[in-house]
Amino acid sequence: MYHIGLDIGSTTLKMAVKDDAGHLVYQSYKRHRSFIRDIAVESMGEVIDIIGTDQQVTIAVTGSAGMGFAEQVNLPFIQEVVATQLAVEDAYDDIDVVIELGGEDAKILFLTGGTEVRMNGSCAGGTGAFIDQMAVLLDTDLAQLDEWALKAKHIYPIASRCGVFAKTDVQPLLNQGADKADVAMSIFHAVVNQTIGGLAQGREIKGKVMFLGGPLTFLKGLQQAFKEVLARDEDDYLFPDNAQYFVAYGASLYSKSEESMLAGDLLEAIEKQQEGHQFESHVAPLFESLAEYEAFIQRHSETAVPRADLTTYTGKAYLGIDAGSTTVKLVVIGEDEELLFESYEASNGKPVEFVRQALLKIYESNPTINLVSGAVTGYGEELVKTALQIDYGLVETMAHLTAAQAFQPNVDFIIDIGGQDMKCFRIKDGFIDTIFLNEACSSGCGSFISTFASALGYNVADFAKLGLFAKHPVELGSRCTVFMNSSVKQAQKEGASVEDISAGLSMSVVKNALYKVIRVNSAEDLGQHIVVQGGTFYNDAILRAFEREIGGQVIRPEIAGLMGAYGCALFAKSQPEKDQSTILKKEDLEDFEQKTTTRICQLCGNHCQLTINQFSGGRELIAGNRCERPLYKDGQKRDHLPNEMNFKRQLISQARARGKRTMDNCRGTIGLPLGLNIYEMYPFWMAFWKALRFRVILSPFGTKDTYLAGQATIPSDTVCYPAKLMHGQVLNLIDQGVDAIFYPCLTYNFDENISDNHYNCPVVAYYPQVLEANMKALKDVKFLYPFYGVHNRKKFTKAISQDIQATFGIPSKETKQAVDAAYKAMDDYHHKILDFGTQAIEKARAVRAPIIVLAGRPYHIDPEINHGIDQLIETFNAVVVTEDGLPMDPDHIETDILNQWTYHARLYNAAKLVRDTDDMYLVQLVSFGCGLDAITTDEVRDILEEKEDIYTQIKIDEINNLGAVRIRLRSLFATIAQQQNKQ
Repeated sequence: MYHIGLDIGSTTLKMAVKDDAGHLVYQSYKRHRSFIRDIAVESMGEVIDIIGTDQQVTIAVTGSAGMGFAEQVNLPFIQEVVATQLAVEDAYDDIDVVIELGGEDAKILFLTGGTEVRMNGSCAGGTGAFIDQMAVLLDTDLAQLDEWALKAKHIYPIASRCGVFAKTDVQPLLNQGADKADVAMSIFHAVVNQTIGGLAQGREIKGKVMFLGGPLTFLKGLQQAFKEVLARDEDDYLFPDNAQYFVAYGASLYSKSEESMLAGDLLEAIEKQQEGHQFESHVAPLFESLAEYEAFIQRHSETAVPRADLTTYTGKAYLGIDAGSTTVKLVVIGEDEELLFESYEASNGKPVEFVRQALLKIYESNPTINLVSGAVTGYGEELVKTALQIDYGLVETMAHLTAAQAFQPNVDFIIDIGGQDMKCFRIKDGFIDTIFLNEACSSGCGSFISTFASALGYNVADFAKLGLFAKHPVELGSRCTVFMNSSVKQAQKEGASVEDISAGLSMSVVKNALYKVIRVNSAEDLGQHIVVQGGTFYNDAILRAFEREIGGQVIRPEIAGLMGAYGCALFAKSQPEKDQSTILKKEDLEDFEQKTTTRICQLCGNHCQLTINQFSGGRELIAGNRCERPLYKDGQKRDHLPNEMNFKRQLISQARARGKRTMDNCRGTIGLPLGLNIYEMYPFWMAFWKALRFRVILSPFGTKDTYLAGQATIPSDTVCYPAKLMHGQVLNLIDQGVDAIFYPCLTYNFDENISDNHYNCPVVAYYPQVLEANMKALKDVKFLYPFYGVHNRKKFTKAISQDIQATFGIPSKETKQAVDAAYKAMDDYHHKILDFGTQAIEKARAVRAPIIVLAGRPYHIDPEINHGIDQLIETFNAVVVTEDGLPMDPDHIETDILNQWTYHARLYNAAKLVRDTDDMYLVQLVSFGCGLDAITTDEVRDILEEKEDIYTQIKIDEINNLGAVRIRLRSLFATIAQQQNKQ
């Protein structure tokens, strides 16, 4: 008798066959690319070659994609977690935790201390699919990625929650010249952090840990990353041989209790497998006929660009470069804006080398070419500009606007879809009025299509063509890439053709762009003169789907993918002519050298991981810095215009130093975790405890290490990043040996008389309870988290007096005096903030500098949360004021929503003041995961747009790269400059 375990995962099919004695007879591990039946038949045929058709066998099916298969073939099914447990307990008796990573599935199985399983939902952030995506991004295969990782010397902080988030961090590192070995190991560390933070979700990984699944079997670098992050004894880790087959082994064990059949009959049953459902489509085809398609192509061919021969051209020429996230585009135009040269290639993380080679081709084609000037835009702008001495750098939005206006002078809406980035601009009176960027999701971008094309075995161009005449396009809606995987596979199972899926995905790209990024209510919201750009719009299926979705026609320039570069060339041509361009000549390009090193900056508390690029001629570019100190040889901070966020951080540092001082008759040490509402209320609580003769320890500003230290105790992966940091802040206080940690629950904030009510958001109000329930370390320290209402001074005084008497034996009289000191300290703090804001505004007006109201929450001043955005704004010679540094309007603004949150009310008050003040501009900081901000962002935008004011929103989270932020801010300041010039 032979016992077959068939493990059908999201991307692979594993089959294991054992005899009655438990000896392994056969095993195979194959990628099925959704052709599950064919691979199952192939594997079963190989089994029969070994045991014959007349041998009795039992079988059980398992795996994330196994249930449907088992039902269709009428085979027994076992849930994969149970199968894993059976296999592990059959082979070992000392395993406490099992971590298994598959293609799109990840799970942690706790076997001791209460059996429990934690699995990923629809996010493949820490799985094999994630690693596959990263390998493609690094232009390598898994074997090379693993080899690189084992040579790493530095670990970069990379967002671990989602593959797209990680791309947002990885791509700029590559463009800045980071060592691929360091990036590879950083990717593996991101997988580990996702496993701990996203799967364990508060339950401690302890005891002996077994690692299963393909990625953990084949990738030694990933194994090493788990060891480094978990930091356990070597004996605590077990990476068994054939770990990728353990689930199949468990299914084989389970099958022993099932009825047997002949091996030949089993093969025949699998061969006859029929899908249980037939695909139905309710979506009209993109094109009903070839004639309709030809008319479509004819209409869009009218946007052709004049061309001339580079080799014989003798006039002035202008260079334009777009160094994007995944590709580099380069054009040369002549005096009549004719196209002389064009290039569009994948950068593979080496944009400088690509541009160097392209320039050499240009010089070789026309040795006497007169490049009068050039400009560069995109993520690699600074790198390419510095390395090759390009004359100008241009923000992407302005480059694309310049190009679009060349084709449609009255353009009022531009949408540019690239490989991972989407940019949409609403234009009013020739100026950019509103900017929409995809924050961290590339589901509406070119990589979305290329991912599926690759998975189905096609190149992008061929895959796109398949969908043009599909008769029954799949309705996939607007979902993220990972969510879409399951929808595509289900459509395949139900009989949808590759053509149907291609068309459906093209429609999905458009829906994601319109309804997730731009969030339009109707086509009229876009405008009457729309220009579409970006390489993704070369896909006729996507262009057609876009026009169909908006119910109108758009302009797609013939050079849609080159528009950023073309706009740069036009910009360079429009600038006053210089005596000579600084662009490197042929001989300089031939001798060009680039050297890249990394180091940790020690000039301030940020400890940034710097990438230093050194070029021929002594040129140098430093990337990865949050402040400007590394840019100066003396490392000193330069004087800047007022920055209220920085002022607040200085106040905190001063208060922290005062709180640590010892005093006579000290009653003990109280710890305050710096985060959420403590960021604003620390003066209140520090004054209170100091008046009671306690030494007060205020935890440090947040860092990535703060987050990682506490991530194993975070019970929810969807809570906002500021809340996640609180776990590490509490651990920091425990490590400092405080006698007690004080962190009260506050349903209400102070009443500032500018809103209908004055609640704290639920996370801010009650997060102490989450900490108490999930952090075992708090059992070893006195953790005080009472419920108070500081808005009602009388009731608060009575309640806290009783608590202090009961806990510390301190008389009520002393506590009442401490309460008086706390309220006075809070008043003094608010006056300092308001005074600084007033003086900052006066200073700005004295030097005619823009006033940026950087509006958000008190905790958004944390450098780990805002990643230096306020310091980035400083570099634009602007004054930074926070929303609470503005005067409160006694006639609080009427809103279209229930205005009941204190922090939100300040946002609306700030928006009203900015709207009514000519030299103020509002930038709103929003945390990912903040459900309440789904309301505030729309309301703040509506308030500002009543008078057509510019609204800029920036979403911040654990993502360290500020590429999208820089685009928004540079676009804002470019628009401000245009408006001032117009006046």
